[in-house]
Amino acid sequence: MKAEKRREEILSFIGNAENPIPASVLAERFAVSRQVIVQDIAIIRANGYDVTATNRGYVLNSKIQATRVFKCRHSFEEIVDEGALIIEAGGKVEDVFVNHRVYGRISSRLDLINRTHVEELYRSLVSGASKPLMSVTDGYHYHTVSAEDEATLDGIERALRERGFLIEI
Repeated sequence: MKAEKRREEILSFIGNAENPIPASVLAERFAVSRQVIVQDIAIIRANGYDVTATNRGYVLNSKIQATRVFKCRHSFEEIVDEGALIIEAGGKVEDVFVNHRVYGRISSRLDLINRTHVEELYRSLVSGASKPLMSVTDGYHYHTVSAEDEATLDGIERALRERGFLIEI
């Protein structure tokens, strides 16, 4: 695994953990030394993430300060484009949900923070084992997106609109 991908995975792993994650656990999970993990955490911090080292392990203090819900519509094939657009503009795709006329709100947590996560989601949907939620509402769906600030969310909104993915509410 390349260092950059490993750092993305470390960030995701500690960001989604409910408890601090010790360096030894990260080292074992990613098959590297504890010292490599310490160096990776230093680089992650240098990239602007607030990671705290406690006596029980690493904790990500989220730099996310703003969230917004976007109503979108696109084809199945454009799932990766939509996710990559949001992430590359500085957002995190927290979830996806639809409002079904019979069943009400149906949602799923996504926590997509990098393109690899989006591509893995797409591959799992392409396999045919499951269909995306948007398939039950003719492509219409919502995403809760978080970002560092409102300006970033404004940029994401503009980009979604320009691509034709955004449905004005």
